[in-house]
Amino acid sequence: MRTPALLFPLLVAAAALAGCGLHPLYAGGGSGPVARSLAGIDVSPIEGKAGWLIGNALHDRFAGDAAGTARYRLDVKLEDRISGLAVRSDYAATRERRTLRARFQLVRLADDVTVLDATAGSDAGIDVVGSEYATIAAENTALERLSGIVADRITTRVALYARKLSEAR
Repeated sequence: MRTPALLFPLLVAAAALAGCGLHPLYAGGGSGPVARSLAGIDVSPIEGKAGWLIGNALHDRFAGDAAGTARYRLDVKLEDRISGLAVRSDYAATRERRTLRARFQLVRLADDVTVLDATAGSDAGIDVVGSEYATIAAENTALERLSGIVADRITTRVALYARKLSEAR
């Protein structure tokens, strides 16, 4: 008789989860509607080192087809800033904050209409040490990490738009 007592909470939990409305974003894997939509996006060149890093990350995440059948273009403008965060009494910074912000627009190529206009960003703290080389290396590492984070956020926003578009069809 213990089996029905244990089975009832499992059935209630299964029923609750079935009605929660959560759906996988990348349903269907690489052949699903979101993945196909992402593959149809051409990423415009982005200026600077951060632009190169984010552009490569976006190309990897979108996995666009080489046939050149893009239906959308993604335009990205970056703002990369380093500012002193902690300052000693002699006005020397001991901690820096690197902020990377992106404004991105998804443009439908058929009629040149912007269908998504949004921003994404992240920041990282950097210790300023006695070695200038170590500080520069930390700044570069922070930029690489931030570029990946911002590219992930852009990809998520574009994928959510693609899912909404596929559900409307």
